[in-house]
Amino acid sequence: MAFKAGQIALLFYQKSQPALKQDCSVITKADLAISKLVHEELSDLLDTKEHILIEEEDKKRAYYLDKNLLQKTPYIWSIDPIDGTRLYANQVPLFGISIGLLKNSRPWMGAVYFPLLGELFFCDGKNAFFIQNVFSKKEHKRVIKPIDQRITHHSLLMCDDSIFKVFKWDYKDCQLIISSCASVDLCWPSIGRACGALFKSCLWDFAGSWPIFRAAGLNLRSLNSGTIFEQLDADKFDYQKKPWEVKEYYILSSERNYEIIKRKLKSLNTA
Repeated sequence: MAFKAGQIALLFYQKSQPALKQDCSVITKADLAISKLVHEELSDLLDTKEHILIEEEDKKRAYYLDKNLLQKTPYIWSIDPIDGTRLYANQVPLFGISIGLLKNSRPWMGAVYFPLLGELFFCDGKNAFFIQNVFSKKEHKRVIKPIDQRITHHSLLMCDDSIFKVFKWDYKDCQLIISSCASVDLCWPSIGRACGALFKSCLWDFAGSWPIFRAAGLNLRSLNSGTIFEQLDADKFDYQKKPWEVKEYYILSSERNYEIIKRKLKSLNTA
């Protein structure tokens, strides 16, 4: 499914016909075509009561933000057809296709495919892998293992531009990098390209990468309480303003680096 979605993304890459949705986010022909593909590929499963699909382009997605429904559904798919749509629409190659499958509300399997980078991050339910030159004869695959990158003067922390509306950052060692693609922010730290990420986005933005960064020993921890985001819980998401967006900021990091990163964030509302 990731491969087929990637072929669609490449087909429309130079003729994506971007438009603005009601929330002012960008949508392209590829988003709609991949969304259609996913529904077709999963149709037999979705016809049962054991599977549901929560994806960005589904207008009924808010219906699934129901605690009882989520708890009684064994398998929950969450997919972002094109993550980094604005980049894609501007022909910037840093976009991905994110496919996540939760089992009993916990992250289980995931695939995050970057077609123009030729990279795939994948978790089969037991092990996670990073594959370069994927779907080619030069494919190189390696297991993702626990990583705890020490923060030094050359470290990078992934984030989005919303951080500057809420926080000041202590730049004395670790630097910030804005990729404008949540899949990049959450996958790259799992192979050491960054020490972590500051994250606040929607379920489909992290469902695919969730089992992958966990395999690397990294977790999403609440910026406020330090509690690990371990399983799907409707109470953690906004329902009114932006359904399926998490209500608070999370730090993706190793256990040791969580406190270090948290100390470097200073709220703009603090006198």
